[in-house]
Amino acid sequence: MTVQDYQNATPKEIRDAIAKGEITGHTSGMAKGYIQANVVILPEKYAYDFLKFCFKNPKTCPLLDVSEVGEKHFTKYGRESDITQDVSLYRVYRDGELVETPTDIGHVFTEDMVSFLIGCSFTFEHALLETGIPIRHIEEGHNVPMYITNIPAEPSGRFDGNITVSMRPMTMAEAIKATEITTHFKNVHGTPIHIGDPKAIGVTDLENPDFGEPVQFKPGEVPVFWGCGVTPQSVALDAKPELIITHAPGHMFITDVKDSELSD
Repeated sequence: MTVQDYQNATPKEIRDAIAKGEITGHTSGMAKGYIQANVVILPEKYAYDFLKFCFKNPKTCPLLDVSEVGEKHFTKYGRESDITQDVSLYRVYRDGELVETPTDIGHVFTEDMVSFLIGCSFTFEHALLETGIPIRHIEEGHNVPMYITNIPAEPSGRFDGNITVSMRPMTMAEAIKATEITTHFKNVHGTPIHIGDPKAIGVTDLENPDFGEPVQFKPGEVPVFWGCGVTPQSVALDAKPELIITHAPGHMFITDVKDSELSD
C-alpha cells in the first residue's frame, strides 16, 4: 500500500500496521488531521537535562508529551500505543555512535527509560496542501530533506550542538502563505526559521542532505527551512550518553491527537 492509502487511516490502524511490519517507510502524508511526533528515548538520569533542552529550543524541539519512567505508552497522545514497536524504524546510539537501526526496540528498552514526543512538521503539511501549496517530497514519494545548520541550539547539561532543519521548495508567494499558515502550529515547529540562501545558515549543498532525500526545484522556487525534531539526533552525537534511542528521520510516531487541538 502507498502513503495515499494510509492518508485517511486512523492513528491506531497505522500504528498496528507498523507493529506488524506492513508499513516500513516514512509517514509523511499519513493520518490526515492527526499530529505526528518525533521520538527520543533515554535513561531517566538524562531526562531532566533533555527536558530543559526542549524548553530552551521550542522551534526545533517543541515538546508534546513525556512518558512516566519505564512506561511504553502516553496518557494523551497514545493510550494504546507501545513506543517499542509503533515506529517503523528506530535509531539506537551508544556513546554517541549509531549502532543499530531496528524496527522494534524491545530488546534495548529498560525500566528506567523515559520517552519524549516532539512536534513534527509533517503535522502541518496537510494544512499547506489544502491551500494549494505543493509539498515536493510527498509529490516525489520520499522523505523530506533535512540539514544540520550552523545555528547553535541553547545547551542544557550535556545536550549541546547545532539545530537541524527540514526544507521544502516553494515560490516566494507560497512561502509567505506557508508562513501565515504555520503561525497557527507553534507546537509543531511553527513558522520557518529561514527562507532563501541556504549558505546563510551553513547549508552548502541542497543536493546532499544530512538526513532524508533531496528534492527537485522548479523555476522560481526558493528553499524554505523549518526547525526539525531530528535536532536531538545530531546533538546526541556530541552529548554521547551511553544510550539514546530516536525515530529514524521521517519515520514518525502517529499520535491520537488531532492537529486542530494544537492550532491556534
